[in-house]
Amino acid sequence: MTTETAKKSKRLAIVLVGLAAGMVGMAYAAVPLYDLFCRVTGYGGTTQQASIASDVILEREITVGFDANTSRKMPWEFKPVKKTITLKIGQTGLAFYEAYNPTDQTITGTASFNVTPQKVGQYFTKIDCFCFTEQTLKPGQRVDMPVTFFVDPEIASDPNTKEVETITLSYTFFPIEPEEETEEETVSSVDNAAKKAVETN
Repeated sequence: MTTETAKKSKRLAIVLVGLAAGMVGMAYAAVPLYDLFCRVTGYGGTTQQASIASDVILEREITVGFDANTSRKMPWEFKPVKKTITLKIGQTGLAFYEAYNPTDQTITGTASFNVTPQKVGQYFTKIDCFCFTEQTLKPGQRVDMPVTFFVDPEIASDPNTKEVETITLSYTFFPIEPEEETEEETVSSVDNAAKKAVETN
C-alpha cells in the first residue's frame, strides 16, 4: 500500500468514525428535540402548561370532553368523574378523574395525554394536573385526581380552529415497573452484608 493510499484510507476512517458518532448524537438528541417541538407547536395534540390562569375570557363557549384509558398492563380502573364540561374560552376549568386500585398490591402509574382535534393542542393549557407527577395507589385505594386548565383565547383568532366546538382531553395510565436489581448490585449487596457480619463477629 502506497503512502498516498494509506493517507486516503486514514482520512476515510476518520470521516466514517465522525459520521457514526454524529448519528449516535443525533439519535440521543432526537427525543428531547421532538418533545420540545410538540410542546411549542401542539403537534400530535400535545397540550401546553402555564403557572397562572388566563386574564382574558371570551363570550364564545367551548365544550371539553374527557376520555380515560389504561394500558394492558395497568390493572387500575380509571374514568372521568364528568364526561363533559362547557365553559367560556379563557375561563379556568376544573375536572376530576377517578382512579381505583382493585389489586392487593401498591401500584405506581404515570399518565400520558393529548387532545383532539390535534390542531388545538397549542391552545389547550394546563395549570395543574395529576399527569405532571407519578401517582401511587395502595391496595383498594380510590382517589379523585384533578386537572385545572383553560383554552387559550388565541384559538379564536386562528382560522383553522374556528369550527371547533368540542375538545377531547384523553389520558392513558401506564404502570411504572420497579427497577430490577442488576447482578453486580446483587453481588455487591451480598458482599456488604458479609463484611458487616464479619465486623460484628
